[in-house]
Amino acid sequence: MKIALGSDHGGYELKEHLKQALTETEHELVDLGTFSEESVDYPDYALAVAGNVASGECDLGVLVCGTGIGVSIAANKVPGIRAALAHDVATARLACEHNRANVLCLGGRLLAPSLAEEMVRAWLSAEFEERHQPRLDKITEIEHNRE
Repeated sequence: MKIALGSDHGGYELKEHLKQALTETEHELVDLGTFSEESVDYPDYALAVAGNVASGECDLGVLVCGTGIGVSIAANKVPGIRAALAHDVATARLACEHNRANVLCLGGRLLAPSLAEEMVRAWLSAEFEERHQPRLDKITEIEHNRE
């Protein structure tokens, strides 16, 4: 699986931790920045990751900003993206199982690196429960009616 990673300055440190932790897996990682703690605008990185996932270049994405809120709002503006903000292992796992989230959003200033790593692993290993598909179809319909 090919995973796009992105963050702003508030999520840089956690993104780097996750990148290191995920290099030990079978997944291919694409780091779309930022590459330092210098102040940047989170929508730029949310768009980069969401765009890569929506285009099919990457299968999934992980975004990190200070709270995870900003990147989740921005990423969800891209058609085809279901970006989910998770706060713990359960919400990360359920983001896949119930919502088939293709982008996981995390708060770099709110989560311990070990917890964030556990959350990403839970999300990646979870399986979508097909009984939820009709709800996702309704979300897709909303998205298409707004274009």
